[in-house]
Amino acid sequence: MAASFISDFRLMWYLDELKKNEFLQFKQLLQQETVQRGLQPIPWAQVKKAKRQDLASLMTQRYGEQPAWDLALCLFPKIHRKDLCDKASRESSANAYRAHIQEKFIRMWSKDAFTEIPGCFDQTLTSEEHESLEEYFTPRVPRRPHTVVLRALQRMGKTRFLMKVMLAWSDGTLYRDKFSFIFYLCCRELKQLRVTSLAGLISRERPDDSVPLADIVAQPERILFIVDSLEELLCTLTEPESELCHDWREERSVKTVLSSLLRRKILPESALLLAAMPMRPEGLESKLDHPNMQDLKRFQDSHVKQYFCCSFGDRGRAMAAFSWVQNDELLFTMCHVPLLCWMVCTSLKQEMERGRDLAATCCRSSSVFLSFMFQAFTPKGATRPSQQGQALLKALCSLAAEGMWTDTWVFGEEELRRNGIADTDAHTLLDLRLLRKYSESGSSYSFIHMCMQEFCAAMYYLLDSPRDHPSRAVRPIEALLLTYFRKDRASWVFLGCFLYGLVHESEQQRLDALLGMQRSRELAPQLLGWLRSLVEVKEPEEQVEFLLLFYALFEVQSDAFASHLVSSLREAHFPLRERPDLAVAAYCLKYCRSLRELTVSVPEIFPEEGGPDPMSSRTLVWWRQICSVLTSNEHLQKLRVVESKLGRWTLLILCCQLRQTTCPVQSLETRNVSFSCETGIFFEVFTSNPNLQHLSMTSTQLSHDEVWVLCSALSNPVCNVQELLLQDSGLSAKDCKALAWMLAINKKLTLLDVSDNKLAEGVPTLCAALCHPDCTLQTLVMAGCQICEHFCPHLSEVLLRNANLSHLDLSSNPLMDEGVAQLCEALRQPTCRLQTLCLQRCGITLKICQHLALVLESNPNLRILDVEGNNIGDIGMAFLSGGVLHPHCSLQELSLNSCQLTGEGHKILASIVAFSKSLNELDLRGNPLDNSTFRVLCLATLMRGRVLRKLSSELTRFSVLLPSRGDVEVAVKMEQDVRNSSKVLALKEAMGCGAQHPSSSPRTLYRILPILPSSLDEELLSPPCV
Repeated sequence: MAASFISDFRLMWYLDELKKNEFLQFKQLLQQETVQRGLQPIPWAQVKKAKRQDLASLMTQRYGEQPAWDLALCLFPKIHRKDLCDKASRESSANAYRAHIQEKFIRMWSKDAFTEIPGCFDQTLTSEEHESLEEYFTPRVPRRPHTVVLRALQRMGKTRFLMKVMLAWSDGTLYRDKFSFIFYLCCRELKQLRVTSLAGLISRERPDDSVPLADIVAQPERILFIVDSLEELLCTLTEPESELCHDWREERSVKTVLSSLLRRKILPESALLLAAMPMRPEGLESKLDHPNMQDLKRFQDSHVKQYFCCSFGDRGRAMAAFSWVQNDELLFTMCHVPLLCWMVCTSLKQEMERGRDLAATCCRSSSVFLSFMFQAFTPKGATRPSQQGQALLKALCSLAAEGMWTDTWVFGEEELRRNGIADTDAHTLLDLRLLRKYSESGSSYSFIHMCMQEFCAAMYYLLDSPRDHPSRAVRPIEALLLTYFRKDRASWVFLGCFLYGLVHESEQQRLDALLGMQRSRELAPQLLGWLRSLVEVKEPEEQVEFLLLFYALFEVQSDAFASHLVSSLREAHFPLRERPDLAVAAYCLKYCRSLRELTVSVPEIFPEEGGPDPMSSRTLVWWRQICSVLTSNEHLQKLRVVESKLGRWTLLILCCQLRQTTCPVQSLETRNVSFSCETGIFFEVFTSNPNLQHLSMTSTQLSHDEVWVLCSALSNPVCNVQELLLQDSGLSAKDCKALAWMLAINKKLTLLDVSDNKLAEGVPTLCAALCHPDCTLQTLVMAGCQICEHFCPHLSEVLLRNANLSHLDLSSNPLMDEGVAQLCEALRQPTCRLQTLCLQRCGITLKICQHLALVLESNPNLRILDVEGNNIGDIGMAFLSGGVLHPHCSLQELSLNSCQLTGEGHKILASIVAFSKSLNELDLRGNPLDNSTFRVLCLATLMRGRVLRKLSSELTRFSVLLPSRGDVEVAVKMEQDVRNSSKVLALKEAMGCGAQHPSSSPRTLYRILPILPSSLDEELLSPPCV
């Protein structure tokens, strides 16, 4: 088809390349050449007046397609257009590649041809799919290469869809004028490679070398790379740029080569179409260059319904089966994949033909798979498989288990033989449609679908102990559960769910008949016990994904066990990305009666919101059930909604629960949430529910009008919100008027965080409200608000007049030394009650440290000072230490993280550690301190009277907690010879000890270099406590 399409228009396209005079010469030479070849010439009158399209048609009709083309190729050099011959040669090879691709993918598609019903799930792109694909690569930004990411859950048809794309391109109906070459890279296959290059990956897809690789990559803008199943390679795309390759011929690990391609270090002008799971790899969008993120559009429910009708023949039975499947959301989602839909239809049809009740035999997804396996291995007229059939099934399950642990989806003869599958057995499994040939050339096989491999692997653990497996890679069932529920292997999607579904008591009779001796009865209580132990795991590195646990509970469908398992659960996080996630969460959350914190993520999974009766849609019914936990659980204190898009009905259902006085939630947080409707109903919640005290809307963009509505709600006397966080919420200077109005009225708000908003010009308005005598604000965070030194007088006024303000964070603002100097003048005044001051990355230098030292001397209220990320240096530290060591200093925490301190200032740091009478915590991380400096600091902690409790440094790799009893123990390992008295002298020398006491003059350097008293005795040192 591709060759025919091209030949019809090829001659016309090439004649269009000719200039007017060249086209006239071509006509004249055409008459001469046909006579010389003994061909009947076309009448000159027709040739003379013919346009390019007309002449191509005349030549094709008179001489035939190929002779006409050969004639043109002979004439092009004679009119000095040999370049057209060269182009034709290249295109001929490209056409050969298209033909190869078409043959290859038709062969791949045909392996599942038994699932096809005319008009249902065939290989032709629908008009909607074609339109979307063309739009993906329509220029949005001029001269910027395209990166398109198709997101879909595993096993949901990504590969099948990409095969359709390849077939459409190969027959010329898609991207005909955009891409000369499309290369399909399947990460499932690529992960078997160790070292390769981009040239090597391209060569794998080409049938021959008729077109040199150099010619192909010479036009990268005409190349599209399709990368399938990106999650299989576990690429993080976080490698340092120095590790990436920039040459398409350079050989590296396959991960590095692919990462270099995706991050546009190789062939940056090429186009990319990636297929990956949502959030796999994590933060994919931020790691690519302006990607176009798209969700893969699955088959519509109506298409699945049509498939059932065509598959069953009997419409009555078809509709009964379809209605049954619709009630199991996980099973119904699987039916949107053609092969799985075929399998489900096959199982249900045979069960119904035998007069069996679907409620008893197909009550869960694992039941349907079990039914399919039972029917496949049971001969007609028999009630159970033969012994030979059971042996073959066990060998198949053994093969599946090995594949899961070794990440193998394609098996050769060696793997088959190792697991007890002979050549004749392989043909039997092909006939049973459990395996399929992976390649025509070699004897390699794969399961008909990866879900089938997972199901067979789950069955293996009901048969024998994995210690008896011929492959050492296969691990015990405990390791399988931990691996699955921690999501250590991205390719394990349903394995754990299948295992729990199989041990259900309703499946025992069929398992006994299918497998003979099997141990599901003895495994059932163990599996349930292990599941409970996983729920109770506290260590972060061992914690599991709650949604996977809930899927297992959903598959078990035991109310008593679900209640027993999660009734004590205190925290849960649910990324609700697909409709089955909603159904599973709705089922399980009702049993979480002790839940304290709930985090949910709800992207666009409510397509029914625009329907005629949206509130009756299944997704919204589940969402209502999920939200009901807000009023039914008396212990719930915190709700987080993150990475979500809330429409009208979604938000209405949520707010209806939140506004109830029976809703105990005290803290409500949104992060990166967008509202596609009016937000008034959301803010009204805070005037209805007196329990709500904390509101955080981080990265949730608010319009100017929405800020006023929010402030109006917060100003209502019945509102009890005490903490308001609006970090990165799109606020501007004009929004400060609404905030100021609210602050002047609200008598309950104690914390306001407006970090990462462009508020600079609004600071005077905000400060005026903060100076109001009725303002109750205690904590103000304005980090990253573009505030410069010009606004510091207004902030200074707040420090002097607001007696309630105890915490001020101005980090990441360009205050510079001038601005901080103005703040220091206010901080030194007795009316200033500030206790915490954060000035991270404010552009201050050593010049301001003298001012800060005077603040520490004169302000007894200041407890915490954070100057992280400022270029203070050793000299600045010397000035600052004068204030830290002053008798009147009350500072308890000091952060000098990344302040350019070096080992040269070890004496000063050691003095602070040894002699400060108030400092409890000192943070020195991010500074280039060497081991000898840290040793001196550790020795300083042994001083009698030392009050420091926590010392943080890069050299410790953690924060050292210093025990208080005895003042002689230290929680870091020191060298053993510290015990020797000679080391005390070394310590004195290192810290500059002498007989005299430090000067009391505030202007001398000696004042800030205290000396260890000569009475330091050896007995103060004790063996280290590790």
